[in-house]
Amino acid sequence: QLQLVESGGGLVQPGGSLRLSCAASGFTLAYYAIGWFRQAPGKEREGVSCISSSGGSTNYADSVKGRFTISRDNAKNTVYLQMNSLKPEDTAVYYCAAGPYGSSWYVVGWYDYWGQGTQVTVSS
Repeated sequence: QLQLVESGGGLVQPGGSLRLSCAASGFTLAYYAIGWFRQAPGKEREGVSCISSSGGSTNYADSVKGRFTISRDNAKNTVYLQMNSLKPEDTAVYYCAAGPYGSSWYVVGWYDYWGQGTQVTVSS
C-alpha cells in the first residue's frame, strides 16, 4: 500500500519553529520530487515548497522564502520542512505529495500521491 504520512504539526507561538516530516511507506521516496502544500480554512490548497528527487533543486513560495527550508533523507525515506519565524498566517493543514519535479511544482494536480495532512497552528 502506497502511503505518505505527515507528522510534526502542533501549536506554536508566533516566532516559533516546527519541523514537519513526510514519511513514505510502500514505495521508494527517492524516485519522486516531494511537495509541501497547505490549506487554511476557507482557502484553496497552496504550494509551499518542493524538492527534487536528488535534493539538488528546491522551490519556495514567496510567502515562506527565508523562513522555511525543505530537505530530504532518502536513506530514511523521509522529507522534512523546517519552519522558522512562524506567523499566524502560516496556520493551516500541511500536506506532502509525491510526483515529478518541474515548473508546475505548486499545482495540486501535478502530484500522484498525497498524505492526510498535519495541523499547524500559530497562535499566542
